[in-house]
Amino acid sequence: MPPTDARDVEPTIDTDDLAEFFGQHPPFDALEPAARTVLASASTVERYAAGQLILDAFQSPSVEVFVVYTGRVELWNDSDRRSRDPDELLSPGGVFGFSAMLSERSIGPRAVAVDDALVVRIAGEVAATAFASKSGAQFLAESVATSRRPSGLPSFSTVEQLIESKPLVVQPDDRIADVARQMTERGCGCAVVPLGEDTYGLVTDESLRARVISDGVPTTASVSEALATSVPIALVGDSAGEALLTMLEDDADYVVVLDTAHRLCGVVSARDFTLSPTTADVPLHQQIRRSGTIDELVERSLRSPDLLVELLSHGLASGKVIAVYSAIIDTVVRRAIELVFTGHADLPLDEFTWLSLGSNGRRESVLSSDVDSAVAFVGDAPPDLFDAYRAAFGEVHGALARAGLSSDSHGATAPRAVFSRTNAQWRDAAKRWLASPEQNQGAIMTSLLVDGRPVYGDHGLPAVTAVFADVRNHPGTLSLLLKESLSRRARVRTTRDMLMRRSTPFDIKDQALLPVVNIARWAALSVGSPVLSTVERLRAASGSEILPDSQARAAIEAFEVLQRLRLRYQLMQYQSGGRVSDKMPVGSMSAIDRSVIAQAVHEINALQRRMANVSAYLPPEQWTGPQE
Repeated sequence: MPPTDARDVEPTIDTDDLAEFFGQHPPFDALEPAARTVLASASTVERYAAGQLILDAFQSPSVEVFVVYTGRVELWNDSDRRSRDPDELLSPGGVFGFSAMLSERSIGPRAVAVDDALVVRIAGEVAATAFASKSGAQFLAESVATSRRPSGLPSFSTVEQLIESKPLVVQPDDRIADVARQMTERGCGCAVVPLGEDTYGLVTDESLRARVISDGVPTTASVSEALATSVPIALVGDSAGEALLTMLEDDADYVVVLDTAHRLCGVVSARDFTLSPTTADVPLHQQIRRSGTIDELVERSLRSPDLLVELLSHGLASGKVIAVYSAIIDTVVRRAIELVFTGHADLPLDEFTWLSLGSNGRRESVLSSDVDSAVAFVGDAPPDLFDAYRAAFGEVHGALARAGLSSDSHGATAPRAVFSRTNAQWRDAAKRWLASPEQNQGAIMTSLLVDGRPVYGDHGLPAVTAVFADVRNHPGTLSLLLKESLSRRARVRTTRDMLMRRSTPFDIKDQALLPVVNIARWAALSVGSPVLSTVERLRAASGSEILPDSQARAAIEAFEVLQRLRLRYQLMQYQSGGRVSDKMPVGSMSAIDRSVIAQAVHEINALQRRMANVSAYLPPEQWTGPQE
């Protein structure tokens, strides 16, 4: 018998009893008693018979939150599973309907009473206060991590997408009273306090109450006396799910978002996370971060290709799938470092910054990508201590290899002395490479290090990268770097030949993608842009004499198309049990795919020829000027 939507209103349960019930179940248990009383007063309790429909939030967004008071309720988290077994079975204290209420979208669930049940219905605007706190965000993160994921279109957010407005910025010597007034006028719960050298503090409602009311700090004191004790930092491009977990682990109310040059972009609160789309990567991030051993880390990391298959098959754009994978690699690397160093108590973790290089530094990793790395030590130490650190870094890479993240032992890896130096040594080396890139592999090292992104330790701009911001003032170096960037040509004729001889594989990385990556890296250096991704680098440098808007757009389109094909074919290789590689079997390609590759390589080659011609006839100082 199909369920009905009839329901009977239950006589009102005593407000105090209902408030006490809320105090026993998350996320309401974190509310103050007075807030739980308000919640209880805004609630109604209704009785549902077995089989009755309580909610179908696939048909319309729910404006309420539901809590099981007695009985049991079955949930379907996917509109296509209505005739299948339920995804969840809730007992008293179980909460549902919050996803549709918070997102104001028809995203489910469908809820049906299993047996006679009493269900509390809470008005959305009142219930939302419980989800806007740290504990509410924790509840949502754990709900995503433990529930069965619907088969509908997943979503993935980067942390900067959650920034709702320009942050309130105040100065360290501003008076507490003045800052509190500005926060009230702006209707914001925090203000950013620049602390010098690209570092920031936060003053929040909570920190003001703690310092002024509890500690007795006068309101005439400077706001630097009322800073929050924990200020998590996220960088542009970081996974929103990962940033949420960092905020919760630090027991913080906000995350400060910086760009790759450590400039302030905005602040994201717990409520911003609750109103964002579901983050597709939260469950796996949480499992990886909780790994207690290397074996657990390996087992959980090896699940990531299956997640990518699921996300791509359910419609998530390939660029976002690649971003998910890059974020997961970051989490695996961080946890591997933590686990390895538990066995090295004599080697403090705060003495170095770990940089991801190459494709993962650019957040463009796919299944075939090596995990390249470098380390910047905070200060000097005896040589034998550096040797001990490098041996531990080797253990980290060994753990990563077991987790499916390979690296070239003779390539760019932190265990090698050339890729693990002090900040001062990196700065000195970068200056030498900038002055004479033809010596000591300066051009190659420059290309590697400008892709560097801190993933463990200090999130500031690496000293080596800061030096290269000055490359525009070295025209000779700029010319040599351009020559090196154009040395790997996209192969139009060779590609056409291979596409006709179907037995020969096509190396999509070597023959198509790397030429674009190299151009974009040089272009970003030439205009002093700190962005890392290939697409953003091309956008940052477009409109110049050497990189017109039209050709920048064509290169971006070619890169995205090639990355999409690369990801799709690699996931096919993974699913078939074969070796994942950048060599694509031309014989199994469709005619459309072969045509797309040929056109993309043609566009890249045309850009390379133009850049070579412009650089031959114009002086370097005119290369980055506006196109005439």
